[in-house]
Amino acid sequence: MDRRIVPLIMCGGAGTRLWPASREVRPKQFLPLFGTRSTFQDTILRVSDTALFERPIVITNAAYRFMVLEQLAEIGLEADILLEPARRDSGPAIAAGAVFAQARDSNAVVLALAADHVVGDTPAFIVACRQGLVAADAGHIVTFGVQPERAATEYGYISPGEVISGDVRSVVKFVEKPDPATAAAYIKAGYLWNSGNFMFRASVLLDEYRNVDAESVQAVSDAVSKAGRDLGFVTLDPESFGKVKAISIDYAVMEKTSRASVVPVACGWSDVGSWHAVWELSDKDGQGNAAQGAVVFEDSRNCNVSTDRALVALEGVDDLVVVATQDAVLVSRQKDANGLKRLVAKVKTVAPEVTQNHIKVHRPWGAYQSVDNGDRHQVKRITVKAGERLSLQKHHHRSEHWIVVRGTAKVTVNELVKIVHENESIYIPIGAVHRLENPGKILLELIEVQTGSYLGEDDIIRIEDDYRRS
Repeated sequence: MDRRIVPLIMCGGAGTRLWPASREVRPKQFLPLFGTRSTFQDTILRVSDTALFERPIVITNAAYRFMVLEQLAEIGLEADILLEPARRDSGPAIAAGAVFAQARDSNAVVLALAADHVVGDTPAFIVACRQGLVAADAGHIVTFGVQPERAATEYGYISPGEVISGDVRSVVKFVEKPDPATAAAYIKAGYLWNSGNFMFRASVLLDEYRNVDAESVQAVSDAVSKAGRDLGFVTLDPESFGKVKAISIDYAVMEKTSRASVVPVACGWSDVGSWHAVWELSDKDGQGNAAQGAVVFEDSRNCNVSTDRALVALEGVDDLVVVATQDAVLVSRQKDANGLKRLVAKVKTVAPEVTQNHIKVHRPWGAYQSVDNGDRHQVKRITVKAGERLSLQKHHHRSEHWIVVRGTAKVTVNELVKIVHENESIYIPIGAVHRLENPGKILLELIEVQTGSYLGEDDIIRIEDDYRRS
C-alpha cells in the first residue's frame, strides 16, 4: 500500500503523576526521563520514516508552544503545530487534528498518539501501524491493544472479537480500570490493555463523532477553518473552540461506534503513569534499585531515586520512591500512585507554586533560575540562546544589575546600546526601557541582581516582543 499515515501527536496534557519532576509549566512529556530525549521527542522520532509517515501534526496549547518548537529543532524535525485555546480533553483535540489533516488530504489516515508514552520495541510498533493502516483505510477506527504483561489495574481493557484483516480484530467491548481479581480474569479471557492510541481515516472519525455530537464537531471544524497563524503556529479560533463539549475520545466515539477494531501489539508500551512505571522501565542494580543522578544505596532494595543536584543516600529501606528537585523532595511508597495524586492535591493548597513551576523557568529565548531572594532583593542566573533576545521592557518597582559570566551581551538602556563582555556589568535603573540580546554564537550566561520594593514577574511592561506575549 502506497498510502502514508499522518501522525497526530497529542501534547497538551499537564499531568502531575510524576511530581515533583513534572509540573504544570513543564510536564512529563518534555522531560528526559530515560536518557537524553523527552518522550515527546521519542514519539516524534518513532513516526519520522517518510516512507510510511507524512509530516506530523502536534496539538498543544500556547503555554507549551515554544517547548514543542525547541524540542523539534533539537532532533531536526518539523511539524504543523496546532494550539488549543482551552483544554477540552482528547475528543476535541483529536477531532481538530482530523479536520486539519483532512484539509491537507481528504483521504488522510491519521495516527493519534499520546506524547508521553514509551515504546521499547519500535519495529513491533511499526508492524502494528502497517496492519492498522489496512483496517483504517477500509473504514475501521483502530485502537492499539497491548498484550498484557501483568494483571494491571491502572489501565482499561479491550475484549477482542472476530478477525477483520491480518491480526486486526473487531472490538467486543471496552471496560474500565478493574480491581486485581477482575484484571486477572480479563487476562485469562484474552483481553488487551487499552493504550489510548488510535488510527482512522479522518473522514470516518469525524462522521462517527458527528453521529454523537454534531454541534461539537461543527464547532471544531469552525475553530480550524477560522484559525489564525502566529509565528508559524496554527491558533484555533477561541470563540468556536469554546463551544466544544469537553470529553475523551473513548466516551465520545470509541465506546459508541460500530467501527471500532483493535490490533494486538507487544512493543514494550507504557503510559509512564507513575514513578513505579518509571522504575519498571529503568536500568537497575543487582538489588533492584534504579537511580538517576548522584545516588548511593546501602542495604536497600527495589528503590527508585531521581535527583537534580543533591546527593541522595538510602540505607536500610525497601520499595521507596525518592525524587529530589531543587525546590521539593518526594518520598513515597513504590506502588501507591493514587496516594501521590492525593498528596499533590494537598501540596497545591499549601504551596501551589511548587506544583506549577520549576525553579528553572524556560522561556522561548532561554531560561532563568532564582539563586537567592529576600526582602527587597533577588539574584537570578539567566541564559540566552545564540541569536535570541528578550522583550523590550521596563519595570515600575525594581532596578537590575547584570554581570556577564559567559558570552557577549548586547544591552539597550533607553537610548544607550552597549556591548557587554565577560566579567563586565551594566546597571538598569527603575523605569528604564531596556532589552537584553545575545548577538554571539554561544550561550550567553549572566547573573542578574534585582533590588526594589516588588520583584514579581508581573512587574514587566513589554513594549516590543519577538514572541508576541502580552
